[in-house]
Amino acid sequence: MNIAVEQAKQESRERLGMAVLVVRQMLERYIDQIHPPPPTPVATAPAPGVLAPTAADLQPIMTALQGLRQGLQETLDAFEPAPLVRLCRAFGLSPFERNILLLGVAQELFPDAARLFAMAQGQETVTYPTIHLALQVLPDGDWSAFAPEAPLSYWQLLEVSDAPVLSLSPLTLDPSILFYLLDEPYHDRQLADLLKPLPLAPSNGLQPSHQRLADQLATPWLRTHDPYPVVQLCGDDLAAKRAIVRAACTQAGWSLLRLALPAPAITISSFQALRRRIERAALLTKSVLLLDCDQLNAADSLTHQLLGQLVEQVQTPCLITSRDRYAFAQRPLVTYDVPQLTADEQRAVWQTALGPIASALNGQVEALVAQFNLGAPAIQVACTQALNQFQAAQNPDDLPIADFGAALWTICRMQARPRLDDLAQHITAQVDWEDLVLPRQQSNILREIAAHVHQRTTVYRSWGFAGRSGRGLGITALFYGVSGTGKTTAAEVLSTALNLDLYRIDLSQVVSKYLGETEKNLRQVFNAAEEGGVILLFDEADALFGKRTEVKDSHDRHANVEVSYLLQRMEAYQGLAILTTNMKSALDNAFQRRIRFVVEFPFPDATQRAELWRRVFPKAMPQEGLNVQQLAQLSVSGGSIRNIALNAAFIAADTGEPVMMKHILVAARSEYIKLGKGLTDAEIKGWL
Repeated sequence: MNIAVEQAKQESRERLGMAVLVVRQMLERYIDQIHPPPPTPVATAPAPGVLAPTAADLQPIMTALQGLRQGLQETLDAFEPAPLVRLCRAFGLSPFERNILLLGVAQELFPDAARLFAMAQGQETVTYPTIHLALQVLPDGDWSAFAPEAPLSYWQLLEVSDAPVLSLSPLTLDPSILFYLLDEPYHDRQLADLLKPLPLAPSNGLQPSHQRLADQLATPWLRTHDPYPVVQLCGDDLAAKRAIVRAACTQAGWSLLRLALPAPAITISSFQALRRRIERAALLTKSVLLLDCDQLNAADSLTHQLLGQLVEQVQTPCLITSRDRYAFAQRPLVTYDVPQLTADEQRAVWQTALGPIASALNGQVEALVAQFNLGAPAIQVACTQALNQFQAAQNPDDLPIADFGAALWTICRMQARPRLDDLAQHITAQVDWEDLVLPRQQSNILREIAAHVHQRTTVYRSWGFAGRSGRGLGITALFYGVSGTGKTTAAEVLSTALNLDLYRIDLSQVVSKYLGETEKNLRQVFNAAEEGGVILLFDEADALFGKRTEVKDSHDRHANVEVSYLLQRMEAYQGLAILTTNMKSALDNAFQRRIRFVVEFPFPDATQRAELWRRVFPKAMPQEGLNVQQLAQLSVSGGSIRNIALNAAFIAADTGEPVMMKHILVAARSEYIKLGKGLTDAEIKGWL
């Protein structure tokens, strides 16, 4: 620990001890006043007719006592420790309220405090400070200091316990306040699971677009008066938002406390007390209160209600981070959208994080910038992970550049997976061009799609096509044909060829009955996809991209809004999106206009079926007498061919035999029953 900091803390503790000693002297003087020592015996009795002391006779004594209190008060002011000064300023405490806190400190720090409290109050069992004692002993006593809305009770600095007589109510100092006055790190046990301090960040470590946003946040926090505006940062990049807030707090000289919502085990009845303790913690630590709502569910009405109460009442600097914008009836918010880093900014982050290795990557940094739309924290993590994998290389000359570039690419692919896994299904592609059986025309179109993805940077940026408009830059393909003709397999082939992740959109996770939730879910899918450069596969797309209908009720209007939103996002999405359907005619015409590639997957002819049968059996599978030309007589699609082959393999394995035509015949009959048709003699002619 810094020596100067430790010395300052020690001085604060000593000053607190001196201040409590002053309060103890007040107690002792008060005890002497109410329990004076017995009078010294006199030789003669008072002369007859002498009256008892009058009020006028006692006035000099009371004046002397008041002078003593005043002198003690001045002495106390000279010994105020820094934490006590900060606390009094933060909550606007009067000298009387300050001294009440010192009574509580005396109770905790002095072993004989209980005896003094009992003597001062004339009751052996009352070994704690009370309202009555504070009013009698401390200068400038005022009953209003103990009101529920007065600072001591409102901010829960001390507890006024219940008692049959209000003036005899015990006063108990909050433990976290005691440790704060001792200049220890502030820690409130009641908030241990709710409120977490976050480390700050250098105020100059951001890229220009994010640094400008941090400057805007810090400006009102530099003021020394309140109320402060409540700010919200909106966007999908959680790490970027956190970095901006941390830099802004550093710049403004504030600490940072994070409250994650939804918070566990909070009810409406308990929230008011917790809200005050949360704000108290922010005041005492001079912290910005960060309300982290990035994981807040729109259907969580209770948490939204608690959030509204907190935002509308809080007086400390407060900031909300969320994916979407919030609005509150009683308090307007200052809202900023966190932009993605520009391509130049991303390139600068890559070059800084990689150091001299960046120039040795032979243009791979440009490829990473073109494919992945990552924030600065994600880029720095990717570089750190890749460098850790190649620790043996002491300098760029020793680094296997090709392997290092491949590692960077793989790590970048993994960055978007956690965000997409909740809304889409990750498909691990294990096929390539050799596994695809299609007519030449369809195969050429698929290779053309891959070329468009590979050359996006050259055409859009180098040749300037992206400069005119951001719309229409997405690469969208429609695969249509009957079930089992290879549409999903073709998407997997593109995933392998492009070395990109493939995600199938799970409609059950995306479509919601709540108004606006479907669009919100789709926005999250597209934003995460753009960051990770993934391929989106909308399987059975006619269910989501169907034709808009005439508006007859609110349901029709809502459905049309969803389709319209999809049209806009598909046009703006700069990655590869693939739509598959069995019914091309069911798609909205506006989608078809925005689709760049349309690929028909025809039902395979006999030649293609023979090739599919030839490739479907693994080399390790034992077989006997299989004739792919005879198998090609089955009028089924590629998907059914795979089902029949797999089922036949299980049948043969169960009998302990190699796969033969008889096993495939049994499997084919089962598949035909599932398809609702029967095997013809022509299809199985010559099999057995």
